Amino acid sequence: MTSLAQLLVDRREDGRLGLLELETGRRWSWAEVVAASAVRGAWLASERREGPWHVGVLLDDVAEFPLLLGAAALQGVTIVGLNPTRGPAELARDVAHTDVQLVVTERRHVGALGQVGLDPDRIVLVDDDRWVPRLAPFVGSSSPALLPGDDALALLLFTSGTTADPKAVRTTQGRLARQCQVLVEMLGLTAQDVTYTAMPLFHSNALTAGWAPTLAAGGTLALRRRFSASTFIADVRECGATYTHYVGKPLAYVLAQPPQADDGDVPLRIVFGNEASDRDLHAFAERFGCTVIDGYGSTEGGVALARSSDAPRGAIGRTRSGLDVLHVDTGRPCPDARFDGAGQLVNADEAIGELVGTGGPGAFEGYWRNPDAEAERVRDGRFHTGDLVYRDADGWLYFAGRRDGWVRVDGENLAIAPIAAALSDHDEVVEAAVVAVPDPQVGDQLLAVVVPRPGAGSRGELAATLRAYLRGRPDLGAKSVPRFLRLVDELPRTVTHKVRGRDLADAGWWSTEDVLWRPPGDDEAFVPLTAVDRDAMLATLQASGRYVAADARHPDAV
Repeated sequence: MTSLAQLLVDRREDGRLGLLELETGRRWSWAEVVAASAVRGAWLASERREGPWHVGVLLDDVAEFPLLLGAAALQGVTIVGLNPTRGPAELARDVAHTDVQLVVTERRHVGALGQVGLDPDRIVLVDDDRWVPRLAPFVGSSSPALLPGDDALALLLFTSGTTADPKAVRTTQGRLARQCQVLVEMLGLTAQDVTYTAMPLFHSNALTAGWAPTLAAGGTLALRRRFSASTFIADVRECGATYTHYVGKPLAYVLAQPPQADDGDVPLRIVFGNEASDRDLHAFAERFGCTVIDGYGSTEGGVALARSSDAPRGAIGRTRSGLDVLHVDTGRPCPDARFDGAGQLVNADEAIGELVGTGGPGAFEGYWRNPDAEAERVRDGRFHTGDLVYRDADGWLYFAGRRDGWVRVDGENLAIAPIAAALSDHDEVVEAAVVAVPDPQVGDQLLAVVVPRPGAGSRGELAATLRAYLRGRPDLGAKSVPRFLRLVDELPRTVTHKVRGRDLADAGWWSTEDVLWRPPGDDEAFVPLTAVDRDAMLATLQASGRYVAADARHPDAV
């Protein structure tokens, strides 16, 4: 067993480049990283008060973030990564929930901390004139003689929280050290690799797939303050990045940039992440001459899958011992999916179930101060992912959405993830999301929100194209063509690039500015939703007792 502290101490005499800040050009060898972390660790030790020693970090991807991660690892301090896109009230909730004693931040984010309730001297800025003098008494400090063990609580990592308050996932030094060493071996990372990190360091992806494996391998961590699709390839070339990681849609954003003749001549060797579409995986690998590995996982770490090169289109991985698909009502194993001659799933009601780790909680170490959520996640010794999947006869698993993403449209149960994936596969679409919205009469209808590619044609032309495309997909049923359609410039996202489906569902079809719909009828072509249409449907909805409020909550986008 090992710890993050031990991985760091193992680098204290390593003179190779360990950390690079792209915006400023500042560079640190690994030996300098360890020394700087020891200084900050000694300072943190001097600031401790009674209670759990939890330190909130509200920073972009700047060098101080990994230096503080190292400082906390050496001293056994718990880092709480704070999300800079959260509002003041939300940040106050996050800080209070995780018992944060001290927040380290920078000028651009300090205004968001006005409601946290900490004394002013417990909010420290790394970019003001007092930061260097604050550390000066501790210059020359060494790493502690007795390092924290692998059971020391290293991090409290918030889940995305797109549908409810985020939960804080407990992550020990041992868990993160084990995970990163597995990734180093799987990806073949070495001390010669340069990791390009632009995913936010408060999130599990950047920590588990970026900072920690680079530390374990002894490579170089190159930081960009925030992800930018327009500078991505230039950054990769500038720092000589051989490896990068992602979560969500960054691959799609980079692919949307104008192609260049030398796109295939970049140093990238391997890319690892999750939630990319099949189209983007193959297109990115072909355009930039690298290997892209997309996996399935969550901040909790209870179940993890990786797509292999022989995976069928759309598969997220293959079932294995200790993993099953269980019916959400009965808890019994679901039968294999059956498909007709056109490839359409014909037994969705019985084949789609929750992906469950039947062998135990896996790497999940619990939530901070949330026993109810923890008990819901781990029941009867099983880890419940909350994700719907189905399994084919060869054991391949296919994502069907979240448990709350299973909707009933015109009397038929539908999983919305495959519909969103199909729309995203269209050549004239950058990305798409699908959410459930109330049907004026009964049940739900589908709202598709689509970001068209530049030059995709008029709204009416693209709407007709997408309708015909979905109807022509043999793997989708007749009900899979959404009743409502919005064409937008971008989807609302969290800083970790997850779609804020709640925002899309809240806007619903009752906002007529950019909504198209298919009125009931023989042709059912998309036409603009007028104010008259909207008011009539709202009246029907209210008459049936189904009230639409501005803060209504509907299933998340997938």
